[in-house]
Amino acid sequence: MIWWVKARRLGTVLLPGTVVFALILSVAHDRAIELPGMLSGGGNRVFLLQLVPLVITSTLAHSLAQRLVEAEEVAMRNVRRLDTLLVAACVLAAVLASLVVGGLSGSDEATVAGRNTAFLTGVMLLAGAAHPQAATVAPVGWVFAIVFLGYADFDRPWPWAVTLHTPASIPSLAICSTVFVGGLVAQARARRAP
Repeated sequence: MIWWVKARRLGTVLLPGTVVFALILSVAHDRAIELPGMLSGGGNRVFLLQLVPLVITSTLAHSLAQRLVEAEEVAMRNVRRLDTLLVAACVLAAVLASLVVGGLSGSDEATVAGRNTAFLTGVMLLAGAAHPQAATVAPVGWVFAIVFLGYADFDRPWPWAVTLHTPASIPSLAICSTVFVGGLVAQARARRAP
């Protein structure tokens, strides 16, 4: 178990990344900029918290990519189960932090950061199951797609841009949860290259 903790760099990468996520969440919960929209006539208001889930997805992707192949092949403990629990715990911490900050600040953007983190983590895991090098790029690509193409009009996101919807959006919550669970299943079953 100690080698797994060291190999996944929990203390040096994942824990600091989660702390940085919480700090940015608490400081920048309502900061926004306007960027030009590619599909809409006006500008798109983009909150900084649309980008903050990338801290979690990037650190998770890096952590999961760190392997000790020989040790994992002869391990007595199920490494895939440990990795799945690690991902679930990290996302749960992000969701709890976003709910606390959102509740204390009254910020919808802070509240949905946890939901968005779960969705982007699911995207990262699904992409990583298809091709390991796509794990970090897929969530970044999604964020840039919604920033420039996600709005039908100012403050009116397209239905497919689930990370732009309000916390009260049940379809967005259902899609985000489904993608996250699908990502966990794909990560647990994916064939790992040595």
